[in-house]
Amino acid sequence: MEKRNWTYPTETDQRVTDQCDVLVLGGGIAGCMAAIAAAERGSRVIVVEKAGIKRSGAGGSGCDHWEHAATNPGSTVSPETLTAAMMDDNDGYNNAISHYIETREGWDRLLDIEKMGGKIRDTNDQFKGALFRDEETKLLYAYDYESKLTLRIWGTTFKPAMVKRMKELGVKIVDHTLATSLLTSETDDGKRCTGATAVNARTGKFHVFEAKSVIMSMSRPARIWLFSAAYPGICEFRPLSCIGDGHAMGWRIGAEFAMMEKNVQAQFSAAGRSFPPYSTGNNHNTWYPASIVDARGREIPYQDRDGNLLATYAARVRPSKGQSFFMKGGNIEQAKYPYDGPETQPYDQVQVKGYQLPFYADLTEMPAMERDAIWGLMVGEEGKTKIPVLKNHTDAGFDPSRDVLQCYGVGWQSANFLPQERQLFGLSGGFMNDWHLETNIEGLYAAGDALYASNCYGHAASTGHYAGRHAAVAAESRDFQSADPKQVAAEQDRVYAPLNHNYATGTTWKELNQAIAKTMQLYCGEKKEATLLKAGLDVLRDYEARIVPGLVAANPHELMRVMEVQNILTVAEMIIEASLARKKSVDRLEFYRIDSDETESEGLILVKEEDGKCLSRMIPLNYAGDDLKKAYENANKALGKKVQNEE
Repeated sequence: MEKRNWTYPTETDQRVTDQCDVLVLGGGIAGCMAAIAAAERGSRVIVVEKAGIKRSGAGGSGCDHWEHAATNPGSTVSPETLTAAMMDDNDGYNNAISHYIETREGWDRLLDIEKMGGKIRDTNDQFKGALFRDEETKLLYAYDYESKLTLRIWGTTFKPAMVKRMKELGVKIVDHTLATSLLTSETDDGKRCTGATAVNARTGKFHVFEAKSVIMSMSRPARIWLFSAAYPGICEFRPLSCIGDGHAMGWRIGAEFAMMEKNVQAQFSAAGRSFPPYSTGNNHNTWYPASIVDARGREIPYQDRDGNLLATYAARVRPSKGQSFFMKGGNIEQAKYPYDGPETQPYDQVQVKGYQLPFYADLTEMPAMERDAIWGLMVGEEGKTKIPVLKNHTDAGFDPSRDVLQCYGVGWQSANFLPQERQLFGLSGGFMNDWHLETNIEGLYAAGDALYASNCYGHAASTGHYAGRHAAVAAESRDFQSADPKQVAAEQDRVYAPLNHNYATGTTWKELNQAIAKTMQLYCGEKKEATLLKAGLDVLRDYEARIVPGLVAANPHELMRVMEVQNILTVAEMIIEASLARKKSVDRLEFYRIDSDETESEGLILVKEEDGKCLSRMIPLNYAGDDLKKAYENANKALGKKVQNEE
């Protein structure tokens, strides 16, 4: 390792082994809630997090709304109805199990967080009398003021409250430490996950963790198609360190994954060519239901799904005739009926209708408390917006009661992306799970963004808590298994190799990340074809054979980045393998094959690696069963107490 100034002591010659009942990998929202749930059941718990846990993860810096809380006091929609709508909205390409857990337990998790010290109510009466406030409970609702499925929250208070609770419960937190591999042992039925290895990103100390149950709660993949060495901070909607390490670790031990072929057009970020999320106006999600005006101040007609004009703000936050409810941001229970106004149409059509570019989001005529809820509360509490957007715009003189904000991000207005650029957004691919949130690898559970079709803060908290409970119960009947010395030694050699190469002549992590992104743009873009995909896979494997052995790191922090980009390479290969396995185009996956095989059946494609080869199989879209309530309650009987919201 090249000698450079480094603040921390070098401990690459040290290895420490710890044991616990439940090992949680990833200290984001799902990981923290998993640790709390397991510790509250009496398990000895260790959490491994590669950043500083107080603010780490996609939700660590905040969240402005908690959606799908079907059992909250104001809700008019049952968990069963809401989950069915979510499945129908995606033609079945969704995770019925994890989203039923989310809809059934989301409100309970909010109450847990409130007890920990998080703020979920308007206790200071800032919005007293507002249309979206329930005066009895002081809860604030968003989007649909009738069904009341989504709550406005003070998400910046949540993560510190969770960390405080973990410490009260005696959870051991090992942060600034990157998990690098999952440890396994052979069983009669396959493999069992028995722990993990990790490396400290400051000192380089190597860790071995032995556990009875392991919960994978690391983030979804990122930086696959989009990366800029010059502007890495806005390459992705989520934090730069949230890149899908867990997906790569699971793939290497044979875990099954679903929906890895799904990828959508780049929306929130574009490697330096776009704007930070929510720094421009829109009329959906956080900014809903803002008006949109053209350059002359002419308002774009605000319509519902059926084309009816909505003249008042009050009309925009209630379902139209025949609609049951919105799920979020104006999307109703069936988003196949989108608002199709002028600002989403091709430029030539906008010209014909007489609108003058550019367009702006206009909060000036909105009722004061509605405006303050959007600009002061929601933009202020959303992740990555409190300082970069709210504070910086305000310091620059922006006043939402007087000024309008230029609007980009949908239809023709989007930044000028290359057509090949994609990203894993929305309901993306991840670990396949059963009703215990256990994977096909015994002892390995998944939660939050590690799961396939994951979604938002409430989903992470609910599935994390659920996985923590089930992993803790299972750990009570499992024995410890010592780590295989050969597995540990091989992983230690792999991890430290970049520190021992000549830094002046080696390849840095940024160079490889850029190469992967370019390869994915060229060979795995919007339109896919077998020959092209196979060529892309060959290129990625060439990187693995020629470039990876020459990667260099000058210190433990750079070593962490090198490990990340190796994981990005693995995930890129997973995506192409899944794209080859699915032969037919599927609109809901935004998956399009030029050589589409229309005879292929509908279903989830599951992929895994075995003996260096990708194996795939298809399962029915309704594999979770038709009676979600009964399946949920049967799965929770082993917990030894009433299940959530049991009647």
